[in-house]
Amino acid sequence: MMQVFHNKSKVIITCNKRLSPYLQEEVTALGYTIERSFATGVELNITLTECIKLNLNLRCASQILYAIKSFKAVTPDDLYNEIAAIEWEELIDFSGYFSVTSNVDNPNITTPLFANLKVKDAIVDRMKAKKGIRPNSGSDANKTVVHLYWKDADADVFMDTSGETLAKHGYRKIPGKAPMLEALAAGVILATKWDKKSAFINPMCGSGTLAIEAALLATNRAPGLYRMNYGFMHILGYDEEVFFAERRILKNQVIKSVDFKIVASDLSEDAVEVTRRNAKTAGVDTLIEFQVCDFELTPVPEDGKGVVIFNPEYGERLGVHSKLELTYKRMGDFMKTKCKGYAGYIFTGNPDLAKKIGLKAAKKIEFYNGKLDCRLLEYELYEGSRRAPLTDA
Repeated sequence: MMQVFHNKSKVIITCNKRLSPYLQEEVTALGYTIERSFATGVELNITLTECIKLNLNLRCASQILYAIKSFKAVTPDDLYNEIAAIEWEELIDFSGYFSVTSNVDNPNITTPLFANLKVKDAIVDRMKAKKGIRPNSGSDANKTVVHLYWKDADADVFMDTSGETLAKHGYRKIPGKAPMLEALAAGVILATKWDKKSAFINPMCGSGTLAIEAALLATNRAPGLYRMNYGFMHILGYDEEVFFAERRILKNQVIKSVDFKIVASDLSEDAVEVTRRNAKTAGVDTLIEFQVCDFELTPVPEDGKGVVIFNPEYGERLGVHSKLELTYKRMGDFMKTKCKGYAGYIFTGNPDLAKKIGLKAAKKIEFYNGKLDCRLLEYELYEGSRRAPLTDA
């Protein structure tokens, strides 16, 4: 019998491009040894049971994939035969449901959907031969998920222990306008100098993802507290007590309150209301100060400790609007005059607008927001006794 929950195997944790450094920090902090890191994830050698803890704790991850077989396959028939040889009857409930996902780069495959179909057929045929009945299959990722990685002649088959993506953290019931993905927001915050013990000021908060993720980080609230269904739950041999024991650990580590300000402000009443409701779902609404105001009126504690972070509109890549140019200049003026002593950050996908900020960035940290190439610009907002911020020529 395949003891997948107790046998060590290759595990790939995926993430969006440029989140890998922050995913590595998270995985290492949880006590795991990284075998290999790459642009969109990391590789470990652990059991499927250990994947449960990772699924519940990781903020920057997308999927956690547990390898069950590596093989050579040149043609679709090769693929079918190798997949059909796996003991699926010991992994999938014959009366259950499964879906297939893939990452395919093979000259004999014109569409990944064809590869998915070959995998599905191989599993169904094997199950029918062994059990006399076939499981249902489709595109939903809320039950058992099988993942194929196939590049040239090298193939790996994984059990996707996550199912639905981990990049969405489960509390954002109202997305708002152009929301930042939760995993990206967590990565952005981890990239700042914020110590989780000082003020976090988020003017122009939109749907509030940055402020909410900050509150979750400051109070040790893990994403696993907001989700009750994962791919590992639908693999034969799953012990639910392991899951509930891990959730109890997560609950016990939560810090109930903080002694510093987390501020979310926006000119739009609707945006602030969306932020408030999402924060309430996350259980952190009492930790955030909500303000409906122009960003220049955002209350900033005068002790100069903490971070100020903007995620403004990016506008068009070409032909920047004069209104946004003025907004970016005002953001620079606000940080320079109202945020002395803070670390200032602006997340933008528009380098032309970034030039209008009027401050010289100490760092330009690379991210992607979807497919858009973005930068998190860091500004050192010195106190009056120190050197004033440099301005672009």
